[in-house]
Amino acid sequence: MEFPAMSRRRMHGISLIELMVAITLGILVSIGIVNIFQTTSSSSLVQAQLARLQEGGRFAMTALTNDLRMANAQYCSNMGGQSAALSNGAVTLDRYLRAPRVLISGATFQSALSDVTTTWGVKSGTNTYPASPTAPFTLPSWYAMRGYDCTTTACTPVDPAPGSGTGVIPAQGTATGNRVPGSDILTIRYLDGTRGWTLDGTISKMTLTGQTVTSLTVVPQTGEPPLSDIKTNDLMMLADCNAAQVFSAKVAGSIITANGNYTTLAVPSGVSPRLFDFNRDYQTITYYLQVVDDNNGNKTGALMRRQNGVSAEVVRGVERLDFLYGVMDAAGNTSYRSASDIDSATVCASSSIGALGSDPGCMWRSVQSVEVHLLMDGQKPLYALNAGDMQYQYYGDTAITGLAAPDDTNRAVKPADQGFDNHMLRREFSSLVSVRNYNP
Repeated sequence: MEFPAMSRRRMHGISLIELMVAITLGILVSIGIVNIFQTTSSSSLVQAQLARLQEGGRFAMTALTNDLRMANAQYCSNMGGQSAALSNGAVTLDRYLRAPRVLISGATFQSALSDVTTTWGVKSGTNTYPASPTAPFTLPSWYAMRGYDCTTTACTPVDPAPGSGTGVIPAQGTATGNRVPGSDILTIRYLDGTRGWTLDGTISKMTLTGQTVTSLTVVPQTGEPPLSDIKTNDLMMLADCNAAQVFSAKVAGSIITANGNYTTLAVPSGVSPRLFDFNRDYQTITYYLQVVDDNNGNKTGALMRRQNGVSAEVVRGVERLDFLYGVMDAAGNTSYRSASDIDSATVCASSSIGALGSDPGCMWRSVQSVEVHLLMDGQKPLYALNAGDMQYQYYGDTAITGLAAPDDTNRAVKPADQGFDNHMLRREFSSLVSVRNYNP
């Protein structure tokens, strides 16, 4: 039986040529879809990294700014600034009036502080620091603020990593947990004025004999720390809005007296006297960068905030950290200098030599602003980035004008020097922070 011609045509299949054309068109369409997906995915990753960069940079600057503004704070007074000559030519010793008077030995005082790199009786940078005092002394300037300029091999005026292990600032290196090579360090100190006990003269009060405070009666009021916080031999600070005194405490119930070789406390000359536990309330804050790993082999830097010897991560993705310190000269001109320049000063307008015999590093109390520079990265390598996408500019690379590649030989510090991948987005953040406790 024969089928009609029309029926035979309907039974014909797809020819080989038609099949190949269809497959080719399908492949081309698939390739287009894949390319669109890859482009969209890459663009999404870039946008996500840029958003992370912006958020991380703002967060890091906020943390730094909040602490830098507090540098030198001493309850309702401060010890920053330099004195100017009076009309009769005399120079007021403002620093002597504002800086705390320390009524214990230098060794005992230093043992109560964290992150101390300037020790008594040693040469640090260009300065030779005085021997540990055995008589009452005025708080030296280098305790309130001290910075360190670091290259990939060393820091000046001194390396702030005194040793290895827990409880210290880590040494430089590219391994996880090391300090990021080529990143600066800054330590500041201030009194937490929200703590302590108010000496209102009624509930908590001072017992006076002439111009001497013989004892302190402390009865904690609402919101104040418990009396059990104070232990015999704790360092205490008796402060007002003029100055402060640091002494070793002897505790008998609610009665506190000065302990040790120096038991004479002067009657506060200012208003609103308040007693603080110096060991707890005097804050030591250090900022530095540490190498961290995302557990997938990708390394970046983390901004670390170290408070009273305990380090905590602030934000990841910070590769470089640099500080410049603003000081004003006698003509009113402000210049921004490195930590080494500031630390090298030995003579300042408001120096109070006293028992120390010298005033090394006195310009640290004259810092009225700090210029902060951060280099942020996207934390994860993006190997689809082209050469132009990886270029960036950073303040510290003074030999480079404009954008340049990560491995440019003129960079002061390259990502490879720090153990970081080149294939990341990088952006610089900078801020000028006024030290509000500077007092000209």
